[in-house]
Amino acid sequence: MRAAVVAERAGIPAVSIVCEGFAGQARATGCGLGVAEPPVAVIPGHVDAMTWSDLRDAFLAGTFEEIVDALTLTPSDALQLQTTEPAPTDPVVSGDFDSIQAEFIRRGWSDGLPVVPPTVQRVEAMVAGGGFEPGHVLASAPTTGREVTVWSIAVNAVMAGCRPAHFPVVLAIAEALADPSYGVEHSGNTTGADALVVLDSARAADLDFTSGAGALRDGSLGNTTVGRWLRLFLRNVYGFTTDQHDKATFGNTFRVVLAEDLATLDEIGWPTVSADLGHDGDAISIARYNSGAIVGSVFGSTPEQIVPYLGDGLARISGWDLTHVYGLGRGHYRPLLVLSPILARTIAAHGWSKTKLREALFEHARIPAWRFEKLIGEWSNLTAGRRSLTDLVAKGHVPPVFAESTDPDRLVPIVTEPAKILIAVAGDPTRTNAYVFSHDGPHGDAIAKAIRFPPSTDTREYLA
Repeated sequence: MRAAVVAERAGIPAVSIVCEGFAGQARATGCGLGVAEPPVAVIPGHVDAMTWSDLRDAFLAGTFEEIVDALTLTPSDALQLQTTEPAPTDPVVSGDFDSIQAEFIRRGWSDGLPVVPPTVQRVEAMVAGGGFEPGHVLASAPTTGREVTVWSIAVNAVMAGCRPAHFPVVLAIAEALADPSYGVEHSGNTTGADALVVLDSARAADLDFTSGAGALRDGSLGNTTVGRWLRLFLRNVYGFTTDQHDKATFGNTFRVVLAEDLATLDEIGWPTVSADLGHDGDAISIARYNSGAIVGSVFGSTPEQIVPYLGDGLARISGWDLTHVYGLGRGHYRPLLVLSPILARTIAAHGWSKTKLREALFEHARIPAWRFEKLIGEWSNLTAGRRSLTDLVAKGHVPPVFAESTDPDRLVPIVTEPAKILIAVAGDPTRTNAYVFSHDGPHGDAIAKAIRFPPSTDTREYLA
């Protein structure tokens, strides 16, 4: 779609051919690029579920004519989209609480839960917690063309129930979304991967973020409201609604923020996730994950006893996502392992660093080569050519460890190197459980951003 718009603006006729389920997203992408009528030709149904003859018949029945029209009509850059949106402080809704809720739902601004009405006074108070001018522009949303401003970030933070003291955390996440290396434009892909924010801050407890029992469950003010803000912000600024850019087949509810247990990390001398990604001190990291699963009742008093089960958990959660090792990505796959504090302490007590743990997991988180090849080729149809791992090694696309023999039953790793496995520490300190997440690769690559807390922030006042 984006390539077609660029070509059209250069005076070269172009058209994007999409399946029926992506027609709305293609047109919304065009609108985000400022084009009123983007050149689109639609194939009914989904090509992966059609026989060759059915695809040919559908193509000739309508798609072919749409392609011809798009290539012979005036380039759509002459049809620039002109939109007018209210100024940041213009009132758009008035009335009592119930009528405001109904209007927000009607306009698609709500996630279905009651929202805090974002009055000018509330938004101004939120902005004051961040240390930036309200009109400061972080980026232009690639999906809608809207300016990503501090004011728009604050509006959605108020709606989500955040407090002004949370706003520096919210701003850091917004900066991550605006970073091209994250790939926010992919936030609505069909598998419904959702962003998970990991918070690494000594101020977490003061801001009412929990890192203990139920760390991934709603219930704590900070974890819940900031996680909800992310989904509202994607909806209202980036256009991720079901009639625009959100094409999730099933989807999930928003993920609460995961706050790491810094006390445990300091005790055992392990770095935080954000530090692993280049940002020490107060910081957030974010990545998009497709699936999550518990690794329950981990048994063992030594790393050697514990690691095989953890590696098995990482291998079990990794399915079609492995196409990000090669295909949809190039070594981008970065699964996340969340260890309960007691597991992290047990492993560290035997002198294991996080680096050594990653190296051990790299050896144990493996699957048969034949299964890997089917997951990235025959079963998911997402890697062009369906080449074998030995072919990919021969061409230098993946490391030699993937072709140490030609035996289809040989075990191969799920990542290209140990450093690709991210490890966090959180959860009930008395339970020997872990959690694993499969990663959506370059569709939401793992990055970190520093949190800039204003020195005058009084968290007790803001959270009162």
